[in-house]
Amino acid sequence: MASLFRVPEVAAGATEATLSEWVVAEDQAVTADQTIVVIETDKATVEVEAGQDGVLLRQLARGGETVQVGAPMALFGTESERGADVDALLAGLGVLSGDGPATPAVPAPAAMGSVHAAPEPETAAEPEVAEEQAAPAHARSGSPAPAAGPAPTGGRVFASPLARRILAEAGIPLHGVTGSGPGGRIVRKDAELAVASGRTAPADEPAVAAPPPAAAPVPAAGTRRPAPAAGWHDEPHSRVRRAIASRLTTSKQTVPHFYVKRTARLDALLDLRRQLNEVSATRISVNDLVLRAVAVTHTQVPEANAVWTEDAVRVFDSVDVAVAIASQRGLVTPVLRDVDRTAPSAVAATVRDFVARADAGTLAQRDLEGGSIAVTNLGMYGVEEFAAIINPPQSAILAVGAAAPTAVVDDGVLAVATVGAFVLSVDHRVVDGALAARWMAQLVRNLEQPLRLLA
Repeated sequence: MASLFRVPEVAAGATEATLSEWVVAEDQAVTADQTIVVIETDKATVEVEAGQDGVLLRQLARGGETVQVGAPMALFGTESERGADVDALLAGLGVLSGDGPATPAVPAPAAMGSVHAAPEPETAAEPEVAEEQAAPAHARSGSPAPAAGPAPTGGRVFASPLARRILAEAGIPLHGVTGSGPGGRIVRKDAELAVASGRTAPADEPAVAAPPPAAAPVPAAGTRRPAPAAGWHDEPHSRVRRAIASRLTTSKQTVPHFYVKRTARLDALLDLRRQLNEVSATRISVNDLVLRAVAVTHTQVPEANAVWTEDAVRVFDSVDVAVAIASQRGLVTPVLRDVDRTAPSAVAATVRDFVARADAGTLAQRDLEGGSIAVTNLGMYGVEEFAAIINPPQSAILAVGAAAPTAVVDDGVLAVATVGAFVLSVDHRVVDGALAARWMAQLVRNLEQPLRLLA
């Protein structure tokens, strides 16, 4: 029986996403675990599975469109419904079909699982999305899609937002890439192929000669020349940068932050790291050991392993810790699971996998959800200490500064030790000052006696 495939809530609280590209064509049979469409969120490119066996009878949204969470995105059916009147099937499901994206004729019921219909205020679409939405629709009334072909050498060039970003980062113009999508549209694989081959604009593309500069008028005697304009240029906001700005602004405006600072001697930790790396197949960093120390501290001070909700303080049984990664696509904070029960080498391997997938844009949404605390480290840049902004709904974030040789006093004797600074940003609604101080004291003990991390 025909059913609607709706846009899932691929990001917590999101009301829209960008449909990057369809992986399967119309009238193609799919299995439940088969990826059928790629959706671009603010932080990752998410591959969405069909969730059911059947036939994709019609795509109800085009690649490059901004689609509302809960909106119909495709029509599924059975083998017996191939060749059926798709418009009639859509009408029977309460969806109007025309030349544009399908829209519900009546409020459609929410789909299973993670799909939640949500109203979205009118906002201006991003330029690259708005440009593509002006493209003529195809395959909405049964007409065949135009054959793929090279992108036109002049005028508008259609490309998915992800493909545009990949080409822009590589400095490759759209006119220099051949699109394999409908109507010559450039999709991700075209952009990746162009980058891999080092392709640039076609050699036979005529260069446009710049007009000769106009002669500057000679000012009359006694008049002042205008001051030259200041040099500057605008870098358009990416979706990731907009998301980061919105999320962190909301955090500072709505979450009552306070900060606790401690220093810790790290000589024993550095020595343990050296010994572990002598036997570990995966290189372990100081940050990997800090992540492990944070998790162990949460087991020792479980009241801090909590987040704020509107109805209660939610205390977790497992210890999941997020790690801030400055990827090529922007800042992301994937979450490591059960870190309190994970060996340092396994923590290191997971973090490296997250870094690779963050750069490739293949982090799944589940990788970005959960946890009560995050760790962010700028020590490798020589930053001595800093205070970070909490990433809601988490209740804390630990900022790690650079470790450096420092004069210390042991029993009245001056000595030199490797000391690092740690600043904990805390949500005061969840964690009080005394609790935060107790947590930090336990963290310092774990860092200065690192065998605790192996127990």
